[in-house]
Amino acid sequence: MDRDPAIDDAPIAYIPRTRAFYRALGYEGDYRWAQNADAPFAPLRKPLSEARLALIVTSFPPGDWSDDNPPKKAVWSCGVADAPADLYNRNLAWDKQSTHTRDRESYLPLLALQALAEAGAIGGLTESFHGVPTVYSHRETTEFDAPEILRRVVAEKADAALLVAL
Repeated sequence: MDRDPAIDDAPIAYIPRTRAFYRALGYEGDYRWAQNADAPFAPLRKPLSEARLALIVTSFPPGDWSDDNPPKKAVWSCGVADAPADLYNRNLAWDKQSTHTRDRESYLPLLALQALAEAGAIGGLTESFHGVPTVYSHRETTEFDAPEILRRVVAEKADAALLVAL
């Protein structure tokens, strides 16, 4: 079968696909995408090969969680050297028919980032990675979670942060 680059390399229409997914779930209104014009994004001040990256994930720490004992949403941190084999994310909304989270590297790519550091592509990782579990509240994210994550990333003297959202 011949490969068609016009189709195979086409970008995923993420917003229309997400809109259709939420409508299929029965939501009447379209998802309102958060916008933050004053986010503190800035160009790197050094080459990526010299930059220390802080990894931020949107999963919960591991625990004995269940429907009767759900995890509490809070920013958390864990040492990269002490990273658990799995994080908790089964309670989050994602397309569980099309994908899974049995491969920790798909949402916590520590091994890949450590390999990039060894190859000299990045300067390295901070001592900890950080978690900010997903909530669908722009206000909570901007008023509480983002400032706390920023405080932790700055405290570890990261040059950049990499957010891996589930």
